[in-house]
Amino acid sequence: MLMVLLIVAIVSGALVIGALWGLYGKLPTRLEGFLVSIAGGALVISAVSELIEPTAENTSILTAVVWTLVGAAIFTGCDYLIDKYWGESQGGGLLAAITLDGIPENLALGVALIGAEPLQVAALAGSILLSNLPEAAGGAKEMRGNDMAKSKALMLWVGTALLLSAAALAGNILLSEAGETTLGAIKCVAGGAVVASLAAEVFPKAYNEDRNFAGFATALGFLLALWLGQIGK
Repeated sequence: MLMVLLIVAIVSGALVIGALWGLYGKLPTRLEGFLVSIAGGALVISAVSELIEPTAENTSILTAVVWTLVGAAIFTGCDYLIDKYWGESQGGGLLAAITLDGIPENLALGVALIGAEPLQVAALAGSILLSNLPEAAGGAKEMRGNDMAKSKALMLWVGTALLLSAAALAGNILLSEAGETTLGAIKCVAGGAVVASLAAEVFPKAYNEDRNFAGFATALGFLLALWLGQIGK
């Protein structure tokens, strides 16, 4: 349980650190775009190799397709409502992206920590951390730029970090005996939300901030996540 708590603290803590960076840091806009692109590239490989593909192999391709589309639809609907009632440039989209893909993703992380080898744990946690840090920074920066009080924005991200921590602990405690179909559905909902968030929030933001190097940074993030996945096997 100590390892579980440590990994959960590191992964969720990245959201708080990223939010602090976005609210109080002064990194150049292009550098932030570069880092968000790295996060997007990492999420591409994580969504496919860690969430969607294992479900297709262990259950069926139909199960993977249906639940992936469910995850994409949930994110798209919530993102639309956030844009309509909150404003599309106030950081709510990235907050929704992290929350909607993060809850099932952290449930899966909690399950993966049961009896896992240290390198496998490091690989999965590393991929999530790699994406959480710059995404939280970007979302918090947008909130700051739209006159939201820094304390309010920080509390939103702290609340999200606590929610995702609870999801990981719930996965570790409550889903240890869950079947492949249940776990596959959870993973694919996360994967669908990841794919939708990449198209709607992550890559557009990264390109707007660093259009010259966004493609290279995306490939770099992709390869970093691929490397983490390989050393975990």
